[in-house]
Amino acid sequence: MLSILSPSNYAPFNIALEEYIFTNFEQNCFLLYINEPCIIVGRFQNTVAEINYQWVQEHEIPVVRRLTGGGTVFHDLGNLNFSFLMQNEEGDTGGFAKYTAPILEVLNDLGIPARLEGRNDLTIKGLKFSGNAKMVQNGKTLQHGTILFSSQVDSLTQALKVNPIKFTDKAVKSVRARVTNVSDHLLSPMKINDFLALVRNKIHSLYPSAKDYSLTIDDRSEVQALVDSKYDTWEWNFGKSPQYNLANAIRSKGGTIELYLDVSHGIITNLQIFGDFFSSRDIKELEQAFSGTPHTRESVQEILQSIDYRSYLGEVDLRDLVNGML
Repeated sequence: MLSILSPSNYAPFNIALEEYIFTNFEQNCFLLYINEPCIIVGRFQNTVAEINYQWVQEHEIPVVRRLTGGGTVFHDLGNLNFSFLMQNEEGDTGGFAKYTAPILEVLNDLGIPARLEGRNDLTIKGLKFSGNAKMVQNGKTLQHGTILFSSQVDSLTQALKVNPIKFTDKAVKSVRARVTNVSDHLLSPMKINDFLALVRNKIHSLYPSAKDYSLTIDDRSEVQALVDSKYDTWEWNFGKSPQYNLANAIRSKGGTIELYLDVSHGIITNLQIFGDFFSSRDIKELEQAFSGTPHTRESVQEILQSIDYRSYLGEVDLRDLVNGML
């Protein structure tokens, strides 16, 4: 087994690194990485329905879609992420117990009563500190998980705070659970890098053949190419969302404006606008202007700024209108 510690804290790089290892390495691998603040979305989720889009934009938080299914999670520098990228073995039941066991052992060694609950959550006294996801493909398994060690839980709450009535779709929805940090249960203080070392040592003890591996220049170049072509693109992170509908209403000086959007693969296919505002032009002109437009803040704002939107909608603030469409 190769034991790899990512040299980067950039989420698109680390998610791309998982795919690169999974696709190109024949050896079993164990990967650890820590991301700067970011949101990681499940493979089959509607990105904009999982995040507080306005908060994420204001705080310039990267949003990255991963290869595995499951729910959306918030990462920051207090969150340790681990990945097993393994050749399938006979007798593997496909559950989550095998590759979460080492993490539980580390915590139990520290006197923390952590356990696997439900299908894929690790908990301490009923509170979730780790969510896990997996993918089995071409005779290999990718199973990875988060560990809330000393994460900013308030930021997590803000980043994933979404109006449940706003979106209608058939995408997989995240199930929010009460969470806790590992650091809150330690008998004595510990830094996340020390905890990382304990996890890595545990893997080396359980897998005696494990040896440290540092990414080569070629490895980094290949991963960066994958970042540029996939994991740092709107097309993958937002455009891969399934079809969805958005309904929202805003109040302005000109009256109430109701916005109804149909979006397919991240592209606005239909917009309908209703309300008690006064319009001096045919509202259908404004609705049709958005057909084929990416459902992004930049694209929506660009369309609105290119036309006299107030002649259609009355006195309404541009920012409020853009937020209403996202």
